[in-house]
Amino acid sequence: MSDDNMGYDYGQSERKKKHPVRATIITLLALVVIAAVVAGGYLFSLAKSFDTKSQTIESAFPAESARPEKSDTGAKNILLLGSDSRGGSGETENLAGVPNAGRSDTIMLVHIPADRKDVFVTSIMRDTWVPIPGKGTHKINAAFSYGGVPKAVQTIETLLDTRIDHVASIDMEGFKGLTDALGGVDINVPIGFTTNNGHRDFSFSAGMQHMDGEEALAFVRERKSFKDGDYQRVKDQQIFLKAVVNKLLARDTLTNPVKISNIVNELSPYVSVDDSLDAAELGQLGLSLAGVRGNDLHFFTLPNLGVGRSNDGQSIVLPDNDAIDELAAALQDDTVDEFVRTHGL
Repeated sequence: MSDDNMGYDYGQSERKKKHPVRATIITLLALVVIAAVVAGGYLFSLAKSFDTKSQTIESAFPAESARPEKSDTGAKNILLLGSDSRGGSGETENLAGVPNAGRSDTIMLVHIPADRKDVFVTSIMRDTWVPIPGKGTHKINAAFSYGGVPKAVQTIETLLDTRIDHVASIDMEGFKGLTDALGGVDINVPIGFTTNNGHRDFSFSAGMQHMDGEEALAFVRERKSFKDGDYQRVKDQQIFLKAVVNKLLARDTLTNPVKISNIVNELSPYVSVDDSLDAAELGQLGLSLAGVRGNDLHFFTLPNLGVGRSNDGQSIVLPDNDAIDELAAALQDDTVDEFVRTHGL
């Protein structure tokens, strides 16, 4: 059964009904916990600051009967949803037949293997055309509009037949304070561009560039300057996050308790988490990741077949369902490292 005027077989997506899937922010926060321990015991005050300033997502998960079984591998899966309170740049565009009730503009799944030696981050293109349980087939970022965080969780759990252990949402504005608290970050810009955020012009030349918070925010938001739009924006967000991790784990950060405190205080107000992801849980996760460094973070994009058109004329990203099935199996078996190697990601 086809649901696309390009002849794409959306029956591939519909057959997934038999399966009951921003950005490394939780990993970053976990690494901040490590930094706090290394810096000399500021963990209690930082934990209190995080719990006080962050927000709790009420009823973050769908009904238990609609969810995959829990994995017994010991791996953790964390869904990260990004929003942009600024709006604009198409982030609040109307989607055909979808309530205009907000979008999860950036979607990433963080998989932390049981051995805690690596972290795998899967970016999911916001226009990926997938079944949304009970609502038909739509762009994946419409799930939030239909049912908030629980519907977004259910949609990705159904897509990847994988249970989400924790969920967090971050406003893009949080990147600004995070970057400034680190003293700026060095980013190797892959494609140069110019942009304006409404009150300031920005020019990014290809190559290494030091960015402050406002520059970094402009960098990760931009998509209109690129021929492939969201594809390059996703890549730029991944580049930014890896630069942040490297800066966070640098010696001058780990040995500076003031800087660590500033990072937590700047980022926490922009973060919302499910009610089980408090500072205590985050601390345990952080300590288990004590050996992780920047090179141990692996970013890739959910496999897709490029851009196409839906039956009603929307520009969409076509999912590569065969490869997604492979990823689902790798998540269930905690063998994502093998999936990444096999696909050259």
